[in-house]
Amino acid sequence: MNIDLVALIVEEYDPAIAFFTDTLGFDLVEDSPSSTGDGRPKRWVVVRPPGARTGILLARADNEHQRAAIGDQAGGRVGFFLRVDDFDAAYRRMAGASVTFVRPPRTEPYGRVAVFLDVSGNRWDLLGAPA
Repeated sequence: MNIDLVALIVEEYDPAIAFFTDTLGFDLVEDSPSSTGDGRPKRWVVVRPPGARTGILLARADNEHQRAAIGDQAGGRVGFFLRVDDFDAAYRRMAGASVTFVRPPRTEPYGRVAVFLDVSGNRWDLLGAPA
């Protein structure tokens, strides 16, 4: 058993794809036409870190209730966690790509961590091994 996908509500597909692939280095696994339950067009868009089993389904907001959740899927908390092998290199690359870090790197018992915002404003931890 494993978690295959986690949905992330986004405003638009293409800027979200660009953020996850170009900025974070994820792979675009699938981008297929689809339709909503009532027949409106949408896309099935999946990104995932290279070599990872769990991916993110980028789901464009479909109504006002979903639009209200964009950027606040975890109620203002860090809701997503990206573990990297080389924390310093990843931090420098992301900062150089204009990723917004809302908390600078610090060391915790579980490793190095810095909080950043994704393209929609959700909070993520960038995690690395303890220093």
